[in-house]
Amino acid sequence: MSRRATVVGIGLIGGSISLALRERGWHVSGVDTDEESLSRALELGAIDAVGWDAKSEITFVATPVSTVVSLAKEALEVSLSGVVTDAGSVKNPIVQEIGDQRFIGGHPMAGSEQEGVDGASATMFANANWVLTPTELTDDKEFAIVREVVTSFGAEVVTLSPERHDALVATVSHVPHLTAATLMGLASAQSEEHYAVLRLAAGGFRDMTRIAAGSPGIWPDICKENSGAITEVLDDLIEDLSRVRNEIAQEDKSALLRRLETARQARISLPTGAPRSSELIEVRVPIPDRKGELAAIFALATDLDVNIYDLEMAHSSEGDKGVAVLIVEASLSERLQGGLMANGYRPTSQPLA
Repeated sequence: MSRRATVVGIGLIGGSISLALRERGWHVSGVDTDEESLSRALELGAIDAVGWDAKSEITFVATPVSTVVSLAKEALEVSLSGVVTDAGSVKNPIVQEIGDQRFIGGHPMAGSEQEGVDGASATMFANANWVLTPTELTDDKEFAIVREVVTSFGAEVVTLSPERHDALVATVSHVPHLTAATLMGLASAQSEEHYAVLRLAAGGFRDMTRIAAGSPGIWPDICKENSGAITEVLDDLIEDLSRVRNEIAQEDKSALLRRLETARQARISLPTGAPRSSELIEVRVPIPDRKGELAAIFALATDLDVNIYDLEMAHSSEGDKGVAVLIVEASLSERLQGGLMANGYRPTSQPLA
């Protein structure tokens, strides 16, 4: 029998989630206020049925952040045993307001300039980061289900606290989008006087401003919900740009070179993908049967800059415990185990079979 899921919001992201689920054999029901989107999703084979499914094992809410709370609460009422997650790019206010052990905040760091279900793709999340934000309320079994489904899409799960997520995405997602839009607006304004401006736009400019072509409709809500973190990063950016301006005005070549070289090295150092299996190791961690234990371990791993590439829950000989089997880079195993031991866990490790 097929596993069952519901996707709320059948647009670009929701449609891609639906297609990814169906490609893996799930029966998918779609919910959307736009009847045309639902009809198109049925045509494209993105969903099997329309409407809420009380038997859903998992529900994804992929709607604008201003509507996530009410729809997630409705999903929790419809499916009394299923887990609910979302795809919004702001997490803390949503997670705090819902406050349910069966809700796990999520944010797939993927997308495109296209809009709607017609732009959806079953492979959109392959090799993309997908943030999950469990809390001390989170049920470990529910967290494991969401993680298993998301990783089946080919995504790499990053576990963060809701607060830390919002601070980080302000830097790597929200402010870059606003900056790209502002730069594009500046070039567009100049082009009214100088037609050649946009014709001269080379690859670098096009790469920097590509995200400005995305749907603007979601951004007012994002800026409202994450205004504190966004304004803080904007202040830092404005301050840094002022320094750049001064370095140029003062012809401070050495300071400008240092700045550009630092940025170059940071860009080169960005992660490029998962290591080979020969570079991985298995770390086994006995954990008590208590809410939030897996979330605590993943949060610790994130703080230690150790990525967990896979997770399995195994049974322990002690009835009140389970064993979290974590797959990590061998070179980082000692760091993780040291952090776990410092927090009262008793991990062991062995080469990946």
